[in-house]
Formats: sequence, structure tokens, C-alpha cells
Amino acid sequence: MVNESLIARCAKQESKAQYELYRALYGMMMGICSRYERNKQDATARMNQGFLKILTNLEKRRPEVPFEAWARRVMINTVIDAFRRDKDRKTHESLDQPDEYGDTGTINDYLEHMESEAFAELLARVPPMSRHVFNLFAIDGYSHQEIAELVGISEGTSKWHVSNARAILQRAVSTFSKNNERTVAS
Repeated sequence: MVNESLIARCAKQESKAQYELYRALYGMMMGICSRYERNKQDATARMNQGFLKILTNLEKRRPEVPFEAWARRVMINTVIDAFRRDKDRKTHESLDQPDEYGDTGTINDYLEHMESEAFAELLARVPPMSRHVFNLFAIDGYSHQEIAELVGISEGTSKWHVSNARAILQRAVSTFSKNNERTVAS
């Protein structure tokens, strides 16, 4: 947990305090960025952009908001802003309806117990837009209405992206489980 004296020293631009804050927030920041970016280099770049925003906006933080929650929101917004900038440069994904799939209880139970690296590896299989929307909805707790406003899509499209990501993740988990059963049986 980050204490207020460290934050005050960072606001005074003390480099040692800034480094200490970076180390204290690194795991949380990298975890957020890794969920949204496909490779570590891009995740690190986003993390550093977000940390710079945290440092330059310390005076804008409301004191009643816990620092970690505020920093998390800044980091998520940094990733979303970068995604919006990149969105225009990338080709649009097909919005065909996904195939019907079974109960998501199995995937949710499995994902709860996975290590974050394994989850990040599975999540990398999901197309970028669906991955971003899924992260915002399932992990960061945004509503479909909030996601629609943040990303510039309709609520229905937000719901589709979550459904698409879950279907892809469920197929990946199913494949993983089948491969493990074969290995155990051998």
C-alpha cells in the first residue's frame, strides 16, 4: 500500500520517491497492461505512459479516493486512449455472430484458478477489440453502457465482443483440457 508521504514526495518531483512509487505499483500496472496488450514490449510501453500520467496528475487526485484505485483507473484509461488512437489505423474486425456455445460456468471456474501468465496467454488468442471489451467488462467491472461510451461502440456490440471473447476462451480452455487428459492417460 502506498502511503501519503510517498505521494507528497512524488508531487515534489523527488526522483527517489518516484522510483519507489514505480516499484510499488509495478505489479498492478503491468497486470493491467498485460491483459490488454499482446506482447510484453507493448504492455511495458503502455505501463510507462500510464505511470507518467499518474506522476503528472497527482495534484488532480481527490484525497477521498484511495490512491491505488485512482492509479488503476488512470492506467486503464491510458490503455483505452491508446487503443482508440490505434483503432483508426487497424482494419475493422468482422462482426459476424459467434457460434452458440455451452455454459460459461466451466470456463469461469477454470479462469479463477489460472495463473495470470497462463490467462494472459489465452487472452492473447482473442482479437484486440474483443479482448479490450472483455477486459473492461469481466475484469475491470465496467458496464456495457460505460464500455460503449469509452470505446465508441454500441452496447449491443459491447455485448457481442464479450460473448465472442468468452467463446474463444472456452474453446481454448476446452482444447487445453483435452490435451491434458491425453497427457495424463499416456
